[in-house]
Amino acid sequence: MSPRPQPGRSYVLTLSCPDSAGLVHAVSGFLVRNSGNILQSQQFDDRLQDRFFMRVHFDVSDPDADLQTLRYRFGPVAEAHRISWTLHDASTPTRTLIMVSRFGHCLNDLLFRSRTGALNIEIPAIVSNHRDFEGLARTYGIPFHHIPVTKDTKPEAEARLLELVRELDIDLVVLARYMQILSDDLCKQLEGRAINIHHSFLPSFKGARPYEQAYARGVKLVGATAHYVTPDLDEGQIIEQDVVRVDHSLDPSELVTVGRDVEAQVLAHAVKWHSENRVMTDGNRTVVFR
Repeated sequence: MSPRPQPGRSYVLTLSCPDSAGLVHAVSGFLVRNSGNILQSQQFDDRLQDRFFMRVHFDVSDPDADLQTLRYRFGPVAEAHRISWTLHDASTPTRTLIMVSRFGHCLNDLLFRSRTGALNIEIPAIVSNHRDFEGLARTYGIPFHHIPVTKDTKPEAEARLLELVRELDIDLVVLARYMQILSDDLCKQLEGRAINIHHSFLPSFKGARPYEQAYARGVKLVGATAHYVTPDLDEGQIIEQDVVRVDHSLDPSELVTVGRDVEAQVLAHAVKWHSENRVMTDGNRTVVFR
């Protein structure tokens, strides 16, 4: 595992803009003027949309070139090239609130990866509409918030969730098999900072017991999709997908086991890439600099 970035010395710049000559030169020139040393640079030129995307991980030797100073100095460069951009301290963990219902495989996986340093995230809270994983949260020393949801109490439950997001200064909300549909208003308020995971059978096998439906149809592939949350149910911008080949020898319970493994891995990848500022939305698609 590579060493963690040093606080206040390592930064990630992401940008998108109309494609034009001189963009890489403009960014590299900015870095040279600010004692920047490029650690990793990735770019993508979308020829169909005529847009340019770039992610640069760099460090600085000038002790006066802090985050706010760099943001101020990059402003004129961005304005000159009509650049939409973000600049973050690479060492700052993403404050992540995890939501879960009664399937804990994704939650458990994220907690373990966070504890071992595989994910640069900080988890100030776990929210659930059930109490099944209150004990698990306690073993990790993470506050557990039980917020029941019924048809009549859904507005109050979502208001409480948003209150936690604001109080805890949450950067990212992860629906780790949280089995409640979020309202359109909540989806809009969490736009670009909420990730969901589900099996990749959709639009087939909707509703309850999808693996039993898949078994009955004799599927040969089991997979998962991680995507951003939008008001269009399960149709947000896809961040990561994966599949595993299966055959007739697996019964429904074994298919569930395989599916849960894929879901946990796919969600972990999506959270990792988001927390490292590797994901950029491009309309209904994403550009992911792995």
